[in-house]
Amino acid sequence: MNYIKDNLEKINTSIPEDVTLVAVSKTKPIADLQEAYDAGQRIFGENKIQEMVTKFDSLPKDIQWHMIGHLQSNKVKYMAHFVDLIHGVDKFKTLKEINKQAKKHDRVINCLLQARIAKEETKFGLPFEEITAILKSEEIQNLTNVKIVGFMGMATFTDDETILNEEFSSLKAFFDHHKSQYPAIEILSMGMSGDYQLAIKNGSTMIRVGSSIFGARNYLT
Repeated sequence: MNYIKDNLEKINTSIPEDVTLVAVSKTKPIADLQEAYDAGQRIFGENKIQEMVTKFDSLPKDIQWHMIGHLQSNKVKYMAHFVDLIHGVDKFKTLKEINKQAKKHDRVINCLLQARIAKEETKFGLPFEEITAILKSEEIQNLTNVKIVGFMGMATFTDDETILNEEFSSLKAFFDHHKSQYPAIEILSMGMSGDYQLAIKNGSTMIRVGSSIFGARNYLT
């Protein structure tokens, strides 16, 4: 019954050393996370803050917790004392709230700006030009408790590799352009269970993998 450990080993041996694996543990019981932890995994991604808080309280404190879901500003306060990286920031207003809550805990919280690369209307994210405007703005300089360390993108849900390659490569080009201007930008988070190998080929430095580690998600919990 060590399938979680086996899955982690399989993925880790198949990806480059410089690609970070985020184990997407949303809806999974604490026992599953503990098994992954025992197998050496230290970075976990959750999309509901209350669930992440419960798991943070129950599990070892050397875990890095990533918030990977769409973020509501009024929930930031519940995780500001421990969250390591917030993946899906797509509003300047949210950055201001993260900064406010981080300041209360004397922390600097790392954030990724979410770019809209998918053709699907349902995906959150900012157009490239809005991300550039945020990075260039004077306002961002005042948010001293927030650090923009890269970008995140979610590709269209499709098996068409031509579309996926086009979306991933567009974000990689955007990332490269800004990385040369902003030294703090070093993370490109793109790729999930179904498309992470393509994302890595297109330059992803961080992948978010759930079902390929833990099995199918249980949405009833």
